Amino acid sequence: MYALVDCNNFYASCERVFNPSLIGKPIVVLSNNDGCVIARSNEAKIIGIKMGEPAFKIKEYVTKHNVTVFSSNYTLYGDMSQRVMNTLSTFSPEIEIYSIDEAFLKLHGFSHIELTEYAHRIRKITTKNTGIPVSLGLANTKTLAKVANHIAKKQPQHNGVFIIRNDEERISALKNFEIGEIWGIGRQYSKILTRYGIRTAYDFTRMSPEWIRRQMSVVGLRTQKELLGIPCIDLEHSAPQKKAICTSRSFGEMQTELEYLREAVSAFASSCAHKLRKQNSCASIVMVFVHTNFFRADLPQYSMSQTVTLPVASNSSLEIAHHAIAALNRIYKKGYRYKKAGVIVSGISSANNIQTSLFDTVDRAKHQQAMIAMDSLNAKYGRDTVRIATQGNGQNWKLKHEKLSPSYTTKWADIISIKV
Repeated sequence: MYALVDCNNFYASCERVFNPSLIGKPIVVLSNNDGCVIARSNEAKIIGIKMGEPAFKIKEYVTKHNVTVFSSNYTLYGDMSQRVMNTLSTFSPEIEIYSIDEAFLKLHGFSHIELTEYAHRIRKITTKNTGIPVSLGLANTKTLAKVANHIAKKQPQHNGVFIIRNDEERISALKNFEIGEIWGIGRQYSKILTRYGIRTAYDFTRMSPEWIRRQMSVVGLRTQKELLGIPCIDLEHSAPQKKAICTSRSFGEMQTELEYLREAVSAFASSCAHKLRKQNSCASIVMVFVHTNFFRADLPQYSMSQTVTLPVASNSSLEIAHHAIAALNRIYKKGYRYKKAGVIVSGISSANNIQTSLFDTVDRAKHQQAMIAMDSLNAKYGRDTVRIATQGNGQNWKLKHEKLSPSYTTKWADIISIKV
């Protein structure tokens, strides 16, 4: 048996933990640069605010319904996520952290425990320990657990817990489950399946395996088996290595000067390098891109990218930033107002298996020691406490965060004070 634990309206719930007066009131969280809606409380959904809606389009809702708006605070959300996962790990020896607000628990061997009671206990203790409300879906496959969790969240009569125990309950759940909501079936496959009259998960299970394989390859066949109650997807105890890593940002204000673009690209390259080191890998390809604001028809438009192949695969912030800045210098054109830039690293391989070069001029041992020291200091004293000089201070290209809440759990200055 698998349990999928999903935090309810996670970003909004994180804000409510430290401001309980917001409970029951509409909340929205905006993307980087306060651009568009990326999270909503149930109350915000009810009044009609849509996911992805540009911030300027919801001003009427905000005023009319007294909606509280927050800039995204990923430092806070990441720390709260870790607290949730730490609590969940006490309920099962096997856990897969699927996303920032979701985790699978493997409950094999729990036959002596009454599962409904245990699920409600998980829900109660997790909310008590962290302040974050959660919902649980339980079934004998991960895909069915996703279905059960969806039902637990959408149907209040289940009080946040739904269990698919047998074929009768499985079929009943799947008959009322839209094909596009199935885990592993994206928008394109959903369109194809609907075209063939497959509108529910139950319809999907009734198709011949041969037809499914022809249309959706082995991935679709595996999904069908999971929906039939045949386990095909086990827990992933460690996240798979990324094949490419991208760090990009839209600027709070459009940039014209090469100096500030260099700072931004250097910061993005350093971030990519740090992510490579975290998964013990190196990249052999660095791509840099810039573009203007496509929505400003009154301004001249420009978009360009440059790809560099490194002599030796690396995860050094110094080396990757050096090549990224060199690429930026080649594609930068004066006279344009740049809205966004980014760095993508690819050609990723294990740091333990790097092909060196006879003509390599970089002191890699020295770079490695510098990166270890930098990562250690930043882990202890906070992100970017130590950074490479070309990053600058970011003041000229930083994101808009006009409605940013405090980092209550990670900054001493932001810890809540209580007067008694």
